[in-house]
Amino acid sequence: MQPYNPRPVAFVVVSTDHGMMLANRHDYHVTAAGRYGVSDQLFHQSSYDQGEVDLALHLINLRRKTRGDGIVAIDCGANIGVHTIEWAHYMHGWGQVIAFEAQERLFYALAGNITINNCFNARAVWAAVGATAGMIKVPVPDYFAPSSFGSLELRPTGQTEFIGQTIDYSHDKCVDVRMTAIDDLALPRLDFLKIDVEGMETEVLAGAINSIEKHHPHVLVEKVKSDEAAITTFFEQRGYKLFPLGLNFAAMHQDEVSAQSSA
Repeated sequence: MQPYNPRPVAFVVVSTDHGMMLANRHDYHVTAAGRYGVSDQLFHQSSYDQGEVDLALHLINLRRKTRGDGIVAIDCGANIGVHTIEWAHYMHGWGQVIAFEAQERLFYALAGNITINNCFNARAVWAAVGATAGMIKVPVPDYFAPSSFGSLELRPTGQTEFIGQTIDYSHDKCVDVRMTAIDDLALPRLDFLKIDVEGMETEVLAGAINSIEKHHPHVLVEKVKSDEAAITTFFEQRGYKLFPLGLNFAAMHQDEVSAQSSA
């Protein structure tokens, strides 16, 4: 008989307001200002950033009013899939979601959550999103050490956030992950784009220039770790109106704002 080898558990299934979800019970970081983490909110509140989720659904609904059915929404930095699942449920029968997640273990949870919630109009992609197609070295945190895994930055900077554990960015401790650009998808339609990629937001925008200029999607982009001035300039140069909302910018093209005003 083989000796007993205890095996710890990180991911568990939890009933939430978003549906049944795989979540990591160690996904939290405690600071003087409080504690945070996507899964942690699910465990303690049964939902994650409901205000932000509702905003995304509102922007998707506005787009449907002006462009009709067939909505295409992209979730860049999907984590375990709260936004993805909410959008897919809401758009059942008239829209689809493409969800990108660069962390392998979070991607598995994302795919599992899409499956157990029967979101047949959602697709998960294990990849980072950036300015160009290629490969990127992605660090691998200890998923059994309490940390805010959604706050992990793929590249270190002089102001890299401490997520609850020290991250080893050395070459041999990272894994190769595919990186893609939104423009490389060559989508015939793009209606909504959420970008929450922990400091790589401007790179994602650089790789989506053609798609944004062609389709004028509504955009929800996190600004807290990125160059806020660069994001502002990017959208203003392309005829967008920006709405600062906490850690995010909501961006709508002037043509879409005018269409909503006259609707």
